[in-house]
Amino acid sequence: MSTFKDKLQKFMDELATDAVEERVIEYVTKELANGRKLAEILKDPYVKNRLSEEKLAKVLENPEVMDALEEQIAVSFQKREFGFSD
Repeated sequence: MSTFKDKLQKFMDELATDAVEERVIEYVTKELANGRKLAEILKDPYVKNRLSEEKLAKVLENPEVMDALEEQIAVSFQKREFGFSD
């Protein structure tokens, strides 16, 4: 049986996790807008040190991240720069 203190702690932990996820989402979308590749961004210590694999998967499914990726793909097609030579 959970005590009030346990429930409050769980709530606070989830709230903190949500804030971390939001900051990582902002970071990823900003870096994508700057033209960086998603694979590079995911290797950044800022991302790696803040999220578990499960939480990272949740971040990658975020509509803001998906929109930023779609924008980057659209720009690549417009410029005909697909990054295969990197």
